Amino acid sequence: MTKEITLSKQDIKQQVLEAMNFRHATKEYDATKKISDEDFNYILEAGRLSPSSLGTEPWKFIVVQNPALREKLLDVAPGAVEKLKTASHFVVIASRKVVRYDSEYLLNHMKNVQSYPEDMLENISTQYKYFQENRNILENERSLNDWASKQTYIALGNMLTAAAMIGIDSTPMEGFQDENIDAVLNEAGLLEEGAYSVSVLAAFGYRKADPKRPKTRRAIEDIVEWA
Repeated sequence: MTKEITLSKQDIKQQVLEAMNFRHATKEYDATKKISDEDFNYILEAGRLSPSSLGTEPWKFIVVQNPALREKLLDVAPGAVEKLKTASHFVVIASRKVVRYDSEYLLNHMKNVQSYPEDMLENISTQYKYFQENRNILENERSLNDWASKQTYIALGNMLTAAAMIGIDSTPMEGFQDENIDAVLNEAGLLEEGAYSVSVLAAFGYRKADPKRPKTRRAIEDIVEWA
């Protein structure tokens, strides 16, 4: 029989901090090294299980592996050129543009994903309306998309950490032209006819070389204040 090994809380904390110290914004990847399907599905699952405001999950993860599509993205994502050329996996994280309390998407989500009973939907929708009004989310389409886009960064952070935990490098990026990258992906049929817009990009793979400088961060006492 195989003896089950249970990690202590201290072991788990040490593993997480080691992964955070290992992770850096990788500049160039080793194009010869590929992430296994099993490992990348685990990274995607970390994104899928991430929390979001009201549990709305207003995101879509587009894994761009087609060389021709990566080539098209080179012109509209200048901050991601080297990553598009060398990363094992390249992910476009898109946010749903309209997630109003009364939108078809959110009503369907409450009913078929969150499994709320039919007789509770109106009450829950009213609560969501109150929340969105008080957060000034309903002012216009831009404010709605900004709110949704914020949620995608929670998923992004969890994906980066999950990757680092198993020795996979990553790079989050915002170096793209909003309207142009949306146009490229819409043409490819990946943004559901404009229902989504690109929020952030992320590359995953294995570093070509170690960082030239050690990780630097501000001291804990400079960023934490107890009140």
